[in-house]
Amino acid sequence: MQHYWFGDREGGACTPAEGDLDALAERLDRLRISMASFTPLAWEDAVACGVVADRREYLDRLRALCIRRAEETIAAYYRQGDIELLQMVRMLDETDTVINLLTERATEWYIVRNPQFSRKYRAIGAKKMLSIMKKDRSSPLARLAGEIERLAAERTRLMREVSARADTVAPNCSALVGGLVAARLVSRAGGLAQLARLPASTIQVLGAENALFTHLRSGTPPPKHGIIFQHRRVHNAPRGTRGRVARVLAAKLGIAARIDYYRGELSPAFLETAQRRIDDAAGVA
Repeated sequence: MQHYWFGDREGGACTPAEGDLDALAERLDRLRISMASFTPLAWEDAVACGVVADRREYLDRLRALCIRRAEETIAAYYRQGDIELLQMVRMLDETDTVINLLTERATEWYIVRNPQFSRKYRAIGAKKMLSIMKKDRSSPLARLAGEIERLAAERTRLMREVSARADTVAPNCSALVGGLVAARLVSRAGGLAQLARLPASTIQVLGAENALFTHLRSGTPPPKHGIIFQHRRVHNAPRGTRGRVARVLAAKLGIAARIDYYRGELSPAFLETAQRRIDDAAGVA
């Protein structure tokens, strides 16, 4: 018996598939065909089966079926947890950029209104600077400073949500380096599947691509770490041992990403061993 999207054929008899376009798409998913015995179909076979009246109708239905399958495949792809995580991290980065830019422009505006302040504003943090701007309630700058503060509060909430999502999508990576760093690694790699395929040497310098290319082009010292520098074990390590800690951490992250992708669950035994190895590299007793 030969199975096609429109029906089943055996000898000279044909049994048409029943149902609407969704049923045909579901049938297409279930079809398992041995190519050793498969006979290519012609549109006349569908006409003979009573599914369509002519070649035009056959092509129209086949086109609609292909579009439906493509839509379902795309929807399934975007339902993956790491895809949304990528967008959340990118939104977080864009929010940081917007907040920094608006704060800088607002500060320059404030200096124009208060020239005597220009000598000391660079030593003041952004949060305190916004509080100073808000004191003059009649100024449009005060309202703008309030909006920047509200955006900063939304950014903080988004950061917590990113960390929580990373705990779900990549639990072992998140347990090793924290949710935010794990999320940034997944985002920079392009997804959890891509991160799981990367060698440790690449994971180590993710986020330091510019420095790496400068090293390859100009012979400058190679970067020892990228995003993983944000992990406390790396940035708190003495300068002489920082590269070793980064290498060990990247190696363990590579294993953690594979466990997250293929198992999707926390591995306490692996995490205990990995943390001990990282502590040894950092010289922690």
